Parts: sequence; C-alpha cells; structure tokens
Amino acid sequence: MNVKKVVTLAVVALLLFLLITQPDQSADAVKTAIGWLRQGAEAIITFVRSLFG
Repeated sequence: MNVKKVVTLAVVALLLFLLITQPDQSADAVKTAIGWLRQGAEAIITFVRSLFG
C-alpha cells in the first residue's frame, strides 16, 4: 500500500474520531480556521484594491 494512502486514511480516521468524540472542540477549531481564511482573504482583497485604487 502506498504511504500517501496510509497517511491520508490515518488523517481522515483521526478527524472522524475527533469529530465524534469532541464535537464542540471540533466546531471551535473549524470556526477558528474559517476565521483565519477570512482574514487572509480580506488582506489579499485590501492589497489588490490598494494596487489598483
């Protein structure tokens, strides 16, 4: 079996385990990650606007 497949399956299994056993903490982690992505997108938009504005 390919190492990449094994690692992918292990990560998916870990995520499912955490989601099932700790749903509140998992939701908080997802909210935090989405917040970081939003802030990053806003920063990129601000940068592009300042280039062409």
